[in-house]
Amino acid sequence: MISRTAYLFLKMQALLLLAIGNRSRALSRFDHMLQLRPQDRYALASRAHIQAQDNNFPAAITTLRQLTAAWPQDAAAWFNLGFVLQKAGRHEDAEPAFRSSLARDPRMDRAWYGLALALIEQRRFKAAAEALEKTTALQPMSPYGWYRLALVRLELGQPEEALKVIAHLHEFEPRVAAQLVRETGLAKSVAASGVWHAT
Repeated sequence: MISRTAYLFLKMQALLLLAIGNRSRALSRFDHMLQLRPQDRYALASRAHIQAQDNNFPAAITTLRQLTAAWPQDAAAWFNLGFVLQKAGRHEDAEPAFRSSLARDPRMDRAWYGLALALIEQRRFKAAAEALEKTTALQPMSPYGWYRLALVRLELGQPEEALKVIAHLHEFEPRVAAQLVRETGLAKSVAASGVWHAT
């Protein structure tokens, strides 16, 4: 068994290599750590991060599956798996990963948002709206969830609900709200609503 001192030395080397931008050599140190401790949480997460940064999504997915198998209660690991699957365009596979993350941490707003994006890609707009409502409840001042929620309301044929979302977004992110109005062609509807004047 590797000693704690040797393990910490490998970890220190990896961190120093990352600090100077040498990801490939840092990756080799994490690989070495995993040869010695195959279920090492830190090494698995770090290796997956580097692989994803290098757009090597198949390798990152494999590593993250190893991580979630070894540490099944790690909500962040499940989220990262969903995120990388999403980046790889595998939205149907990303959905259960995000749901696994949320089963372990229901207050992880970014997992609700990731789930919503996966559902939107599958054109499951009702379920996406529910996920976005969770996101906006947890992060009420972040424009991203509200922006997507307005678009989903339009997809569901609910323009009045979309206008309510836009009006709310305008209260704290007026530029984002105005952009949304331009993109959706809702300027006349916004003006008719009398809630605010779209420029």
